[in-house]
Amino acid sequence: MTEGPTGPRIAWRLGIVAAAGMLGVLAGPVLPVAVAPAAAQEAEAPSGPAAASPEVVAEVDALLAALRMGDTIEVLREEGIEYGRTLEADMFPGAGGSRWDATVALIYDGARMSEAFRTALIGEVGGDAAVIAEIRSFFEGDLGRKVIGLEIEGRRAFLDDAVEERAKVAWEETREADAQRADLLERFVTENDLVESNVSGALNANLAFYRGMAESGAFGDEMTEERMLSDVWSQEPTVRQSTTEWVYSYLNLAYAPLSDAELEAYADFSATPAGQKLNTALFGAYAQVFTPISRALGLAVGRQMQGQDI
Repeated sequence: MTEGPTGPRIAWRLGIVAAAGMLGVLAGPVLPVAVAPAAAQEAEAPSGPAAASPEVVAEVDALLAALRMGDTIEVLREEGIEYGRTLEADMFPGAGGSRWDATVALIYDGARMSEAFRTALIGEVGGDAAVIAEIRSFFEGDLGRKVIGLEIEGRRAFLDDAVEERAKVAWEETREADAQRADLLERFVTENDLVESNVSGALNANLAFYRGMAESGAFGDEMTEERMLSDVWSQEPTVRQSTTEWVYSYLNLAYAPLSDAELEAYADFSATPAGQKLNTALFGAYAQVFTPISRALGLAVGRQMQGQDI
C-alpha cells in the first residue's frame, strides 16, 4: 500500500482550524505518536489539566467564546459525518447502514468534542491568565471578530467540494495576478507553520487510523507496527502537496474580504508571543482531541469490514 485507507484528506476532515486564529490541526512530531486506546465510544475528552486556576479556566472559557469554537466544532462534526459516508462507500459499499451511521455520529459527538477540546486547551495554554486575556482581547476586537467569522464561513463553504475546487483555481489566479496578496498569505502560512504542522497532523491521523484497524484484527498478522510506520511515511510527499494546496486555497477564499492592511495586521498579531502561544496551544489541543478520533474510526472500520459489533 502506498496510501493509507483514510487518504491524506482525513486530517483535513478532522480539522484544519488552528493557527493564530483558527487554522491548522494536529501538531507534534510526525512519528511515532502516543494514542489512547480507541473504540467508537472512546473518542472522549483527554485527561484534564493537573491544576488550572479558576482564573485561567475563566479566561479560556472566554477565549473559546471569542473564537466561536462551538461553531467550528459543529463544522468539524459535519465534516466527520460526511467522511464516515466516504469511508463506507470506499471500504464496505452499502454494508454500513444505520449502525454505521450511529457509530460515526457517536465518534463525532459535538458535545463530547467540545468538552474534550476545552479540557485540552486549558492544559495547553499554561497558567498565565494575562497572556490568555491578551489573546482574547484581540479576537474580541473588530478585526478579530471579522477574522473568526470569515474563517468559519470559509470552512463551512468548503463542505461543498465544488467550492473547494473553485478555490484552488482562484488561488492560482491570485499567485499570478496579485504578488502582494500572495506574499501576505505566504507570510501568514510560514509564521504559523501551517504546512509543516498539518502534514505532521495528517500523517499522525493516518497512523492512528492504521493502528485502529490493526487493533480490530482487520490486517491479520501482516501489518506490523514497523510496516504501518513505513507505509504512513511513504505518503508524506502526496500529503505535503495536497496539504499545501488546501491551506492556500482555503486561506485565499476565507480572507478574500480582508484588505491587505487587515491581513497584514492579523499576520502581525500571529507573530507576537501571544499569537504564537495560541497557535501552539490550538495545535496541541486539536492533537489531543482528533488523533483518538482517527484511531476510533480505524477501529470501527476494521470491525465493520469483519462483521463485528461496532
